[in-house]
Amino acid sequence: MFWKFDLHTTSHIDQLLDREDVTLRELMEEDDVLQECKAQNRRLLLFLSQDHCMQELVSLITTEPPADLEERSRFKFPNIACELLTSDVSLINDKLGGDESLLEMLYHFLEQDPPLNPLLASFFSKTIGNLIARKTEQVITFLKKKEGFIGLVLKHIDASAMMDLLLRLISCVEPAPLRQDVLHWLNEEKLVQRLTELIHTGRDEERQSNASQTLCDIIRLSRDQANQMQENVEADPLLAVLESQESVAGLLKNMFEGEKSEASIVNGTQVLLTLLETRRSGLEGLMDLYSQGYERSYTVNSSILNAIEPHLKDFQQLLLDPPKKSAILTTVGVLEQPLGNARLHMARLVAALLQTSAPSICQELCNLATMDLLLDLFFKYSWNNFLHFQVELCVAAVLNHPSSEERPSPGLQNHDGKPTASTTEAQVEAVETGRTSDPQTSTHNALVAHLFQKCRLVQRILDAWEENDKIQAEGGTRRGNMGHLTRIANMVVQNLEKGPVQAQITDLIKELPEDCRGRWESFVDETLRETNRRNTVELAFSDYQIQQMTANFVDQFGFNDEEFSEHDENIKIRQFDDADEEEDIWEEKEINYATQAKSRTR
Repeated sequence: MFWKFDLHTTSHIDQLLDREDVTLRELMEEDDVLQECKAQNRRLLLFLSQDHCMQELVSLITTEPPADLEERSRFKFPNIACELLTSDVSLINDKLGGDESLLEMLYHFLEQDPPLNPLLASFFSKTIGNLIARKTEQVITFLKKKEGFIGLVLKHIDASAMMDLLLRLISCVEPAPLRQDVLHWLNEEKLVQRLTELIHTGRDEERQSNASQTLCDIIRLSRDQANQMQENVEADPLLAVLESQESVAGLLKNMFEGEKSEASIVNGTQVLLTLLETRRSGLEGLMDLYSQGYERSYTVNSSILNAIEPHLKDFQQLLLDPPKKSAILTTVGVLEQPLGNARLHMARLVAALLQTSAPSICQELCNLATMDLLLDLFFKYSWNNFLHFQVELCVAAVLNHPSSEERPSPGLQNHDGKPTASTTEAQVEAVETGRTSDPQTSTHNALVAHLFQKCRLVQRILDAWEENDKIQAEGGTRRGNMGHLTRIANMVVQNLEKGPVQAQITDLIKELPEDCRGRWESFVDETLRETNRRNTVELAFSDYQIQQMTANFVDQFGFNDEEFSEHDENIKIRQFDDADEEEDIWEEKEINYATQAKSRTR
């Protein structure tokens, strides 16, 4: 039997459009209405672009649907309306972007009292975002005339769609002169300062989180675009404000003002960490620290560090006395006093600050004994691998300090190219102590000495290892920080053999008490060597397994021809009889899952 296909069928939408009384809702009921719209069905587009249709489409994405409708179909039409309005069809874009009454209808959505319906907010943001990209001048002109626009967007910043809208204004405007004009407008509206004010102990947590994320995205977007632009292009005014000492100081003031709040501390620290990024974030960028020293795409602005330095004591206090958290049940028992997100972010911040090698920052961290406190937490919270990784990065930053020849500049510089005040002070201090003329090297040497003397890094490694061996000998579980401790121990050994502070570490090891030095040498020659050998074998086997499952798995799966030829007599192929041919394979049948499961157990 053959079916006859009519390849020239008329769309049902065209049939509907033949009727004079057809409604927009009837067309939206059709499954292929969006497909026909994107396919530039001329009759459909002319119908949709009529004033009353455009008004109804905009109304659908900005008006809360009746609450008595079934939940499944409640947002069906608003969703289709949004897809039609953002289908990127010129006729619809021109109509929506060129008709101020339609833009007013859209804008009215922002004038509602919070909270906005999150789904409608996403439809609104997507529609405005599409217009910003396609009808840029018309929409920007319209929005700039609205004095309270930025205020309304920030009023609803608890909806993530508003965050997306702000980022579209920053990243989707072309050409470059118009984009620069928009950036200056946003700066005149004090966008950065107003977002920073939202990161405050008294603010709603969702608003704080979205404000923080917006600032982080502005920093990254601005830096990425600055790297792509030519050197003679005007600087991004929003980034300049964000990197200013005044702005960073204002953020820190909000974080520590009033009662301690984990939300404001975490969200504020995320902005600081983004400001301190010297390359694209991610695990690979962080782990490059071990192998590539301090190769940067740019140098951290000294104004950021100058603002952070006076508040290091506040961060230290947070490590000692974090915001109170309730006990939690973990897979290894009840944790009476969890580490908490605030202290984890403090560890991330210290790791980022140490990577800058700023003399005044390193000196203050030495004075506060921050590394000592982080190592205390490393051993106390033996199952928190997020913390272990950050402490490992801190140790790596101290041990892998670049020599003066490898550094991009003799010191951190301001925008005008002049050395920072802290650099000059460190030079004076270095001259007074007579240790070295390089302030970074002088301060860093003190940090290395601090790590081995005050923090007792070698003794802690040995004690923790012996304690873990004892626990395992008694039938207990290997501690969760032993992998990171192994890497830290290997870092010390590698820098004893070769590295920028090799001579200093050698002297510091020699200064250890005789019994401790003997334990260390025995540990390195026997325990650590055996651990590394075992880890290498296990890693190689793991790689082998992965390789087997990827490269050759398909080729090796099942039987080969020889196996079939040798065992032909054991192979029974069931032939199809007439009854099988007559059986309707599409017929609905009752399926016995228990029987099927049993048959698969072999």
